Amino acid sequence: MAEAADSSRRWCTSARSSAASELEGTLLISGSLFPYFFLVALEAGGPVRALALLALHPLLAVLAAAFPSSDLPLLAATFLSTAGLPAADVAAVARATLPRFFLADLRASAFRAFATSASAENQGDERFVVTRLPRVMAEPFVTQFVGADVRVVGTELNLAATGRRFTGGAVAAAVTPPCRHRVTASSTIPLPRGEYVKPLVFHDGRLVARPTPLSVLAIFLWVPLGVILSVTRLLLGFLPYGPAVLLAAATGFRISAAAFAANPAPPTTNHHSRTRGGGGTLYACNHQTLMDPVILSTVLRRRRVTAVTYSLASFSELIAPIPTVRLTRDRATDRRIMHAALLAKNGGDLVVCPEGTTCREPYLLRFSPLFAEVVAGGGDVIIKPTAVRAGGTMFYGSTVRGHKWLDSVFFLMNPAPWYEIRVLEPVAAATGNNGGGGEVVTTSRDVANEVQRVIGDELGFECTGLTRKDKYRMIAGHDGVVDTRRAPLLPSSSSS
Repeated sequence: MAEAADSSRRWCTSARSSAASELEGTLLISGSLFPYFFLVALEAGGPVRALALLALHPLLAVLAAAFPSSDLPLLAATFLSTAGLPAADVAAVARATLPRFFLADLRASAFRAFATSASAENQGDERFVVTRLPRVMAEPFVTQFVGADVRVVGTELNLAATGRRFTGGAVAAAVTPPCRHRVTASSTIPLPRGEYVKPLVFHDGRLVARPTPLSVLAIFLWVPLGVILSVTRLLLGFLPYGPAVLLAAATGFRISAAAFAANPAPPTTNHHSRTRGGGGTLYACNHQTLMDPVILSTVLRRRRVTAVTYSLASFSELIAPIPTVRLTRDRATDRRIMHAALLAKNGGDLVVCPEGTTCREPYLLRFSPLFAEVVAGGGDVIIKPTAVRAGGTMFYGSTVRGHKWLDSVFFLMNPAPWYEIRVLEPVAAATGNNGGGGEVVTTSRDVANEVQRVIGDELGFECTGLTRKDKYRMIAGHDGVVDTRRAPLLPSSSSS
């Protein structure tokens, strides 16, 4: 192995031609284990366990400084964060939450140097990553984002007699063989997103930023005020447009909107269109949070906007200031429901999120063509692609494994949440073969792909062929990280 010029930590190759690297402090820029123990305590155990770990962290830090060779602080952190937790819950957090934080801290120079050990001339060599973390916490990240052939050497957590829960105890792992070569890497530059082994499309967890002791303390101190702000902002949604926007801005909630053509496409009608009275506008949005339809309604300065939902919690329906239509996941029934809402005599407008679920990263999931089928079914209805971006500095407004009914509450607890809405030019509805006239035939799938492409181009997001099922399989633990060979990422100019 050639030496890397910018290294202060080391990984090595043994006399048995086995490459080994430390995880924390070498592959990872930071040597701190607190963020990962805290995330497991919070996401798998709850806020009380996470607060207990934070409260004891100063004592553990003092012990680690006073007795650097002692394993007591590490064993105590392991016990606090895992004792009594179901093994499946810890594994789910390790698979769906921790990789994002590992990747953000992955040292570019060390990763590239370690990756060279998997080159063609070194095929057959064993590779190890050594960590002080429990193996179950680090292994999903290492095998998916460092190398599928890499073995993880870490502590093993003890299971209770039932085999389903951890006792909190740990068994020390075996050490790696002696090193023959040492490679150093002092650079603190993280690995660029474009060099990830796999694209990070899906992840779970409430926290936006990496949890350090000080940032976590700030979050816990903020929560009481955040709850008050969240309730206040929720109530503002029931006020008239003018006062609602002004008061929301006064609380730090920023909403920006624009209506323009990113890729002009003249709206044409099919042979069914314009033959019936009534009709409205169907806004096809990418999905950021449950509040997408509410914010769009605010931007449009109207209350005659109905949101399409599948499995919205009762609490979320209760606090929604706009009407909602619950679908059944039966395609024919859902088509009739949406069509009736659009062709209401008062000309209702409909907000649809064809992705079917949220995506936090700059990717668009495959758009279901159901909305295009509804418009193609007749009526004076137009489709307007709507690009949506939203964010906050503390909490995500979406979750899979957490309490989904609190999604909007958490989003509005952010100190300064923000929304960007861009209503784009209408796209042509699907057309059928009219029996001549040279009309170009487009299907509902073509329309869905075009809407996805237009929104992706506007936001700078990459269009994919991934679906809601892929997301839930990954985060819920059925298939692990999404296999991009099965559902490949597509260029934004391609149909999905």
